[in-house]
Amino acid sequence: MITELSISDVVSQQRAYFSTGETKKINFRLEKLRTIQQVIIENEQAIIQALQADLHKPELEAVTSEIILMLNEIAHTIKHLKTWAKPKKAGVPLYLFPASSRILPEPLGVVLIIGAWNYPFQLIILPLLGAIAAGNCAILKPSEIATHTSRFLSEIIPKYFEPTYIAVVEGGVETNQKLLAEKFDHIFFTGSPSVGKIVMAAAAKHLTSVTLELGGKNPCIVDADIHLEHAAKRIIWGKFINAGQTCIAPDYLLVDKQIKDKLLSSFGKHLKQFYGDHPETSPDYARIITQKHFDRLSNFLKNGKILIGGETNQTELYIAPTLIDGVSLADPVMQEEIFGPILPIIEYNDITEAIALINSQPKPLALYFFSQNKNLQQRVLQETSSGGVCINETVLQFNVASLPFGGVGNSGIGSYHGKASFDTFSHYKSVLQNSFWLDIKLRYPPYKGKLSLLRQIMKF
Repeated sequence: MITELSISDVVSQQRAYFSTGETKKINFRLEKLRTIQQVIIENEQAIIQALQADLHKPELEAVTSEIILMLNEIAHTIKHLKTWAKPKKAGVPLYLFPASSRILPEPLGVVLIIGAWNYPFQLIILPLLGAIAAGNCAILKPSEIATHTSRFLSEIIPKYFEPTYIAVVEGGVETNQKLLAEKFDHIFFTGSPSVGKIVMAAAAKHLTSVTLELGGKNPCIVDADIHLEHAAKRIIWGKFINAGQTCIAPDYLLVDKQIKDKLLSSFGKHLKQFYGDHPETSPDYARIITQKHFDRLSNFLKNGKILIGGETNQTELYIAPTLIDGVSLADPVMQEEIFGPILPIIEYNDITEAIALINSQPKPLALYFFSQNKNLQQRVLQETSSGGVCINETVLQFNVASLPFGGVGNSGIGSYHGKASFDTFSHYKSVLQNSFWLDIKLRYPPYKGKLSLLRQIMKF
C-alpha cells in the first residue's frame, strides 16, 4: 500500500518507469494481462470473501459479475490486443502524392483509476485492463467505503506488480484530494455525477483528459405487447441484484396502464420465487453498503404507496425488495438516483407520454424497453438518448465486451470495455510521411499564375 505522503513520489517514479518504454512493448502488456488473470484465479476465494464482507454479496453474484466477467474481458483483450495496437493505414488525397499516412495508437502515460464501492473489485480491475493493454502505468484508488475489498487490493496488487508500474492508494476524501492535485495523463472515475464534477474540475487545472462513468435514473418502459413472465423476471432480477446497488439497474418503471396489474402480480410471484417469503433470510440477497446509504434509502420509503416490501432492519442494513406506486416526479425518490432496492412505478396511457417523461429528465446511463412491437422499439431508440439501451432485457449489456459502455451528458463522459477500453487509454497519433523523390513546386512562392491549376488539382 502507498501512503498519502508518498503519492507525489509514486507518480514521479511511474513517470520515470514509463519513460523507459518498457510498458509500450506488446509482449510486456500481454504478460501483465496474464498476471491479472493469475491474480483473479489464485485469489478467487479471497475476492468473494471481501465482497461478502462489504456487501453481503451472494457468491454467485460475486463470481459472475466480478470474477468471470473479468476473466472473459482479459481473454478478449489478449486475443485482440496485437490487432488493436497495429498502426492503421489512412487515406491521403491524390494531390499529396507520393505521401502516405498512418495512425499510431500510443499510451497516454501515467493514469489514475478511481473505483466505486458497489462492484468494488470489478470497477477497479476492468478499467485497469484497458490501461495495461494500451501500455500505461496506473495508480489505483479503490473506494474506501468497501473497506474489505480496498484492503484486499492494497495487499494483493504489490505481490504481483511493482509500484513503479501499478500502485494502490487507500484512503478517504483527503487522499482523493491529494491524488487529484497531481498531474496525470488521464483520470478514469466511476461514481456519482456530483463527485464526477469535482474530478473534472481538478483535471481541468492540468488539462487532463477524463473518463467519467457516472449513473442516473435509468427508466424501464414496459409496453403491453410483451411476454409477461419473462419480462417480469428480467426486470426483478436486474433491479434487485446487489440489493439494487448497480449503476445500470432499472431506477423506475414506466408501465402501460393496460398491463400494470398483471405485471405487478407477476412481480410479486417472482420475488417470492427468487428470495422466498422473507428475503432477509435469503442467502441470495445483498445488504446496503453503509448506515448513511441505509438512512437515505429508508427516507425514500416515505414516498408514494408501498405495494410490496418496505421492511427494514437497521442493524443488518437490510431493506427488502420494494415496489412503490403513486409517486410523482416531485417526490424525493424521483429526484435522484435511487441506487437501492426500491422500484417506483408510474403508469402511462400512450408511449408518447413515457418518451416525453424520459426526455424531460437528464440523460440516463441505461434505458430499458420491453415490447415485441418493432415500430415502438424503433421509436424509443430514435426519440430518446441514453448511454445504452436494452430491448427486452436488463443489465446484461455490461457483459458484452464488443459494446462500448458509458454514459452521455449527466450520466458520463467516454466509454470502456473491450476495444473501447484500449481506445480510452490510448492516444491515436496521426502520421503523414513523404519521400524525397518528388517535390512539386506548385505549392511554393511565387504564387502568380498557380491558383487556377491548384484549384483543379485539389478537387481530387
